Amino acid sequence: MRPARPEDAAVIHRLNREALGYECPPEAVAAQLERVLKRPADRVFVVWDEDAGHVAGFVHAADYETLHAGSMKNILSLAVENDRRGLGLGRMLVEAVETWARADGCEAVRLVSSFGRTHAHGFYLHCGYRLRKEQKNFIKAI
Repeated sequence: MRPARPEDAAVIHRLNREALGYECPPEAVAAQLERVLKRPADRVFVVWDEDAGHVAGFVHAADYETLHAGSMKNILSLAVENDRRGLGLGRMLVEAVETWARADGCEAVRLVSSFGRTHAHGFYLHCGYRLRKEQKNFIKAI
């Protein structure tokens, strides 16, 4: 486990596409990773798989502040190679965010997972997270 570096952009791009189904040009992922790595409110961790000999997963988390609850960290993305799931790599990534949250005095770690990602839901429940509510997610391009 280590903090991500700009040269991890290619593997993050691949994991975004293969594990999460997000299509984004590689150069856009590289540019966004460079921006995110400079922000103190964000962390990106990668996990190295000794057996595979390469980065096999990543997590991106950021500060999450509201006026109705205490400080939290928000897991924005978590992906592990499909054939490396079940080996504890995802749990290591979640625990890295939880360790960061504790060190920052946060009261919780939160995340939003798409309705259809039932395998991910089971993983988060197994890691001790609870389903708090179901909601709609809106976006408007500007």
